[in-house]
Amino acid sequence: MKEYRLTDWLPATKKEAELRGWSELDVILFSGDAYIDHPSFGAAVIGRTLEAEGLRVAIIPQPNWRDDLRDFKKLGRPRLFFGVSAGCMDSMVNKYTANKRLRSEDAYTPDGRADMRPEYPVIVYTRILKQLWQDVPVIAGGIEASMRRLTHYDYWQDCLRKSILYDSKADLLVYGMGEKPIIEIAHRFLENRTEIPHDIPQTAYLTDKVDIEDNDIQLFSHEECLKDKRKQATNFRRIEEESNKYAAARILQKTDDGTVVVNPPYPSMMQTELDHSFDLPYTRLPHPKYKDKRIPAYDMIKFSINIHRGCFGGCAFCTISAHQGKFIVSRSKESIVKEVKAVMELPDFKGYLSDLGGPSANMYMMKGKDEMLCRRCKRPSCIHPGICANLNTDHRPLLDIYHSVDSIKGIKKSFIGSGVRYDLLLHESKDGAINKTASEYMNELIIRHVSGRLKVAPEHTNKNVLDIMRKPSFDLFEAFKKIFDRINREQSLNQQLIPYFISSHPGCREEDMKELAIIIRRLNFRLEQVQDFTPTPMTMATEMWYTGYHPYTLKPVFSAKTQQEKLAQREFFFGYKTKEKGLSKKQSF
Repeated sequence: MKEYRLTDWLPATKKEAELRGWSELDVILFSGDAYIDHPSFGAAVIGRTLEAEGLRVAIIPQPNWRDDLRDFKKLGRPRLFFGVSAGCMDSMVNKYTANKRLRSEDAYTPDGRADMRPEYPVIVYTRILKQLWQDVPVIAGGIEASMRRLTHYDYWQDCLRKSILYDSKADLLVYGMGEKPIIEIAHRFLENRTEIPHDIPQTAYLTDKVDIEDNDIQLFSHEECLKDKRKQATNFRRIEEESNKYAAARILQKTDDGTVVVNPPYPSMMQTELDHSFDLPYTRLPHPKYKDKRIPAYDMIKFSINIHRGCFGGCAFCTISAHQGKFIVSRSKESIVKEVKAVMELPDFKGYLSDLGGPSANMYMMKGKDEMLCRRCKRPSCIHPGICANLNTDHRPLLDIYHSVDSIKGIKKSFIGSGVRYDLLLHESKDGAINKTASEYMNELIIRHVSGRLKVAPEHTNKNVLDIMRKPSFDLFEAFKKIFDRINREQSLNQQLIPYFISSHPGCREEDMKELAIIIRRLNFRLEQVQDFTPTPMTMATEMWYTGYHPYTLKPVFSAKTQQEKLAQREFFFGYKTKEKGLSKKQSF
């Protein structure tokens, strides 16, 4: 077991900075999460990335915004800039349920305390920093800033809000995965500390004046969207199409008091760049200040390995592709094995990896066969409404990773905790070898890599609802379930298939939920992983829920909005109702 010193973590106090011999800091990061020095936590990734560039970086986790603001003062003024992130989740999703009730636990906080972050930390932290240090640039990043960079619907305030740049007054916003832009930002500030750079890819900023270029995408203004919901829906389509292009255009959106400029993103990372990010000297442990305190989110991932970034599923309710990108970037086998060996050094590791996956369990190394076709494509999904003929769905590289990891002495079992895309497994390719490997993958997955429960996400049973969700036919789930059950019988295994479902998704009516309940009862499932749809910023489902229109067709889409409508749908998860005039018959299952 490796022993650590306090200086193995990035400093969180002045004393810790002094232990490193630092009298001045270059960058100070503020995060709504606890500081866990692990590649799954954004503040640690950005901090370690900047450290690797030779900068002196500190992290202030969960600063107190309700006292005399000492947490915002204690490290003084950084030489270059402050960085601000709400954390790994949008703060409002973190704090509230789909019914807008306060959650009792915050998974990213010691002992799960629910009172350690404000609503909208990007706004709160940035305003405080601007109040205290007016001339120091503040860079906002993370999922909350990313998904709120343009006009967006806020479910908790039930209104259309301007870009978070307006309310926060941040000087620059980094969207998506931030390693490449933050390095360039730091280098620019090292060259010129008085000028905010406005030409860095994957950043957004607010300006009074902008020179419009020929290829710019000009969205409907915030005020136009307030007056006409169809314009907001149209805006979303244009934003999503640009984000799914190999080479995107610059996006502009005006308001009465300025223009938000969103620069195109960087190209997808190269494998060597992604390896570099994961190979940084993380301790993979919470900061020692949390000694003897439980951090639920850390408990979930401490023995897991992330093998790729990105997702080409394009699910209507999901932010992963919007934040990480549609194109898969996979780590090398060497980098993955190196991290596995680092996990094996952790104090309470017993030989079992909880996950060897990513945003999806089985997209590792998958990409277009002809990259030139991908460069011209703006489809939001490579697998809906059907699997693209240009997509290489070969599972052999993933099987090779499983075999390599399982062969390491000291690894007893590697489980797959990420969601499995069964549509990729059941796809009939023109390449017989790929089809054979998909079958081999299913066998190996079910026999060797299930901890007792295998997670999959059909989300619904109704074809129309599934089409709106951009999810495959439920027939494919049933086909996969038959394979799962057969292999379990043949191998004398007692494993469960755990399906995830959503109620009240746009397009879903009570009769669709009744259909779901009847089908699930026929399949003898006792549902556990179910949720009521929560509108979150910058997803297609949220735009449909708010505007009432499908962004790609502008046809009306029904959504259950009242608490009564939503509860009526959710109840079908735990029973089904046959409604007649004034009568309701309920049967448990």
